[in-house]
Amino acid sequence: MPFTKLRPLAPLGHNASAKPARLVAFMFAAAILVGGLLLSSPLSSTNGEFTPLIDGIFTATSAVCVTGLTVLDTATDFTPFGQSVILLLIQVGGLGLMLIASLLSMLVMGRIGYLTRLSTQRESNAVSGSDVRSAAMVIIKVSLIIESIVAVLLGVRFWAGYGYDPLKALWHGAFHAVSSFNNAGFALYSTNLMDFVADPWLCLPISLAIILGGLGFPVLVQLRRHWNNSLKWSMNTRLVLLMTVLLLVLGTVFITAMEWNNQETLGRLDPQERILAGFFQSVQTRTAGFNSIDIGAMHPASWLGMDVLMFIGGGPAGTAGGIKITTAAVLLFIIITELRGETAVNVLGKRLSRSVHRQAITVALMGVAAVFAGTMGLLLLTGYTLDRCLFEATSAFATVGLSTGITPDLPDAAKGILIALMYLGRVGVLSLGSALALRDRKALFELPKERPAIG
Repeated sequence: MPFTKLRPLAPLGHNASAKPARLVAFMFAAAILVGGLLLSSPLSSTNGEFTPLIDGIFTATSAVCVTGLTVLDTATDFTPFGQSVILLLIQVGGLGLMLIASLLSMLVMGRIGYLTRLSTQRESNAVSGSDVRSAAMVIIKVSLIIESIVAVLLGVRFWAGYGYDPLKALWHGAFHAVSSFNNAGFALYSTNLMDFVADPWLCLPISLAIILGGLGFPVLVQLRRHWNNSLKWSMNTRLVLLMTVLLLVLGTVFITAMEWNNQETLGRLDPQERILAGFFQSVQTRTAGFNSIDIGAMHPASWLGMDVLMFIGGGPAGTAGGIKITTAAVLLFIIITELRGETAVNVLGKRLSRSVHRQAITVALMGVAAVFAGTMGLLLLTGYTLDRCLFEATSAFATVGLSTGITPDLPDAAKGILIALMYLGRVGVLSLGSALALRDRKALFELPKERPAIG
């Protein structure tokens, strides 16, 4: 049967939905393993020797999960081949392995298999099976267009502003464009982007790419179709845009104010440069991971505020991590509803279903549990303070990539904890939970109601 004539898929039972979730988890794990082996080989190392497998797996996980945490220097420890592998893993992880699998299936077979369709639905949040084909093509087209534009802008700046030869300028432009749009945070400089802290011609295009990638593909697709008609925007699009602007502004004000007089971060810059750097670092908490100032020299209170911003993350079904800003918005509206004593949770003129309440609470609590467990593990395995361990664990789970500088010095067991957090944060707590669930059917009965005392 031709794919275009397929009917929308019926709601999935638990067993059916678990299979694509397991496939998504398996595909990400397979990409990490293959990437880790390649990055551990002498071909990827500048010293021509084998890199410890744990470091190769860590780097591959960080790339596939578009995080940006590093235990090796991307600029000096990896050859052009190794850097190319990292770039490919970032692109694969950012777009979503299931979308790429769908595209290849369409090209080879002219259609998409049933299991692949279900998996892609989970990865892209497509509404129905018939949406997947068009969604896959639009997502890839939009991604390549944005990355190409940003690559040209950055390449021209590297060539005209810093005297790079055209080939090097193009490579640096392309690498950082892909890394920024996919919210990865990998850079081809040992100090990340600290050398360009006062350069708006580099910081602003990179920030724009990060913001666009963090909005999520459903929002980008809807804006592409109805950019001039906000009445056709969905609740998801409205929430993502509203929360993105709000968090960017609050993050910029918070970071800039906290670090204004810190001579090791913003204090040494001119006032307009401080604002640029504060905005740039606020953008990074959308789960990108570049840094134009020394994160390790920031005030511990700044770390705590950034922990919150990183944990929230970006929009759903995009390249960002975290629990997602829509989840945070739903929780906020639930609290407001309870404080008002109302029964229905209303958001922007629409009523939320109770299943959304449960999903938001589940995602948030599982995220808190993951960060708590990761922080506890780091505290037990290292001698670092709570604030640094919490920052590192949050950055890993939210697939951000910002670091206080302790990641390269962590013992192998602690690196394993961050690998697990990055993987969990990218695959998603609900996807992983359903993939590992043992029950194959819903309960056929309900127990009597009773209300315990709350608060």
